[in-house]
Amino acid sequence: MRILIVSQYFWPEYFPINDLALGLFERGHQVTVLTGIPNYPDGKFFSGYGFFSNTRQNYHGVRVFRAPLLPRGKRGRIRLAINFLSFALSASILAPFYCRGRYDVIFVYEPSPITVGLPALVLKRLKSVPIFFWMQDLWPESLSATGAIKSKRILKMVEVLVRFIYRGCDRILVQSRAFSAHVESLSASPERILYYPNSAEEQYQPIKLDVDAPERSLMPAGFRIMFAGNIGAAQDFATILGAAERLRDYSDIHWIILGDGRMRRWVESKVYQRGLTETVHLLGRYPAEAMPRFFSLADALLVTLRKEPIFELTIPSKVQPYLACGKPVIAALDGEGARIIREAGAGIACSAEDPAALAEAVMEIHSMSELERENMGMRGRDYFEKNFERTMLLELLERWMKEVPEPLL
Repeated sequence: MRILIVSQYFWPEYFPINDLALGLFERGHQVTVLTGIPNYPDGKFFSGYGFFSNTRQNYHGVRVFRAPLLPRGKRGRIRLAINFLSFALSASILAPFYCRGRYDVIFVYEPSPITVGLPALVLKRLKSVPIFFWMQDLWPESLSATGAIKSKRILKMVEVLVRFIYRGCDRILVQSRAFSAHVESLSASPERILYYPNSAEEQYQPIKLDVDAPERSLMPAGFRIMFAGNIGAAQDFATILGAAERLRDYSDIHWIILGDGRMRRWVESKVYQRGLTETVHLLGRYPAEAMPRFFSLADALLVTLRKEPIFELTIPSKVQPYLACGKPVIAALDGEGARIIREAGAGIACSAEDPAALAEAVMEIHSMSELERENMGMRGRDYFEKNFERTMLLELLERWMKEVPEPLL
């Protein structure tokens, strides 16, 4: 098949769509990606990229076309909105020129913003090609939940846009089953909605590091709780720091933070103000390839979300890599993410925004024997292989793409 992927984010930015594109290419399909200039998460163009440089590339056999956009910057809702809209506009204009020839399927990756669907709709009209729309985020709810937009009028306008995009998609893939009712309420018929969860790259698996591995030198001695990913408003670091404060007397318990994001400076200042510098360690961002190596040195892996109705419906994308690496998971969140951890028997889930409950969950894992923790992690790995394994999901997607009827126009 000839598959066109439309995504505002792509390599060298790190998102699950990178691996999905490679997986489809490895299975013999011709894959093209229409994306933007890489600028996430630092908010500025990656080295070597600009409005007119590196606009056409090859990623391990996948053709990549880049539409110009204005970088998202470090702070500011207006700047972020301009970033979203600039890609949607430029990609819609340039798509017919970049993406010449015929395609069998257009696949849209939407972790935010929803506007990424607009260039795909333009191409659908021109080429009469079905659209698969893979939802990672619910709009407009995600905007209100993170505080990005508070105006009810603007949120209503975004909802109108969402309805328009959903109506133009032939298949809407949801990363959480709990998304389905919401999508259906916004004018999407049930037969067009399919559950398609995230997976994890093959590199995510249980490993043992050599004694002299460089990652070991970065780790404090003791019991290590490791968080990896975006340090943002949705991840609720206030709860993490609240739990760390409650456990400050347990000097062997260490909180390891891998990643970066808009809230990093705030977290660093609070760690210093609360006197947690001995137990909370922000190590910065490392390449995705290094994550399984770091995870192997953790006693437990941590995932958190704020207490918002929308977050109860989502499965955080770090859940699958965590499970794949065979480590116990501590989940301070509600809803679907917590359900999976409990169903898998892969760790302990507690309520979101409850520092006392998170501290209690940490102590429960801390009190277990090494064998008990190992068994817990292996249950998570087994659950991953049965529900989220990469090849299984690629085969499923491939079958759906071959079976999709004539596009809805």
